[in-house]
Amino acid sequence: MSNIFSRLKDTITADIHNILDQKEEKHPMTHLNQYIRKCEDEVKKLKNLIEKQYQIQQDYQKEWHKAKRMVEKRSEQVALAKAHDRLDLQEEAEADVETYQARSEQLKSMYDEASTHIADIELKYEKMQHQLKDLYVKRLELRGRENLARVHHGLNHVLNPDQLEKTQVTFKDVEAYIERLENKTKTQHRQHTLDARFAELEEKDSIPH
Repeated sequence: MSNIFSRLKDTITADIHNILDQKEEKHPMTHLNQYIRKCEDEVKKLKNLIEKQYQIQQDYQKEWHKAKRMVEKRSEQVALAKAHDRLDLQEEAEADVETYQARSEQLKSMYDEASTHIADIELKYEKMQHQLKDLYVKRLELRGRENLARVHHGLNHVLNPDQLEKTQVTFKDVEAYIERLENKTKTQHRQHTLDARFAELEEKDSIPH
């Protein structure tokens, strides 16, 4: 069940990545993100393999210790059989000693070899992690440079002399429009005031003396 959910999660994640990649298909950062995701996947795979190798090493050690204990046990039984003149038991125990001794030596060799491989793998794994971290840092640097370039591009566009000239022309148009409104308002105010003054005179003139 957990494997089903895991595969479903991976599928959804892959779909999301595909959508993002299609959306940013022409963006150079897309290729870097894809490469980083591949590196992340490789790191995860390697981590799982290292954990599996540790388990194998523990299995070697476990079987090696079992074989060593059997060598010690059968060696004691050989001595016991000798003490009681039981040649048959002595021979069987001695045969087992040889078998377990050979098995112990083989398992010890396998254990030592596995330990050497694990040490080498751990070094490479650590190196891979550092390389992945360097990629993260590089991506951050590129994002910063990209954003800064966009900022400068925007500033240059706004501060461009041609753009400023267009802006000034726009300001002049607005100022002229406002002046026209102001003049119209003043004219209407003067007309209103003049009419009011004449209306006052006409009212006074209509009053009988």
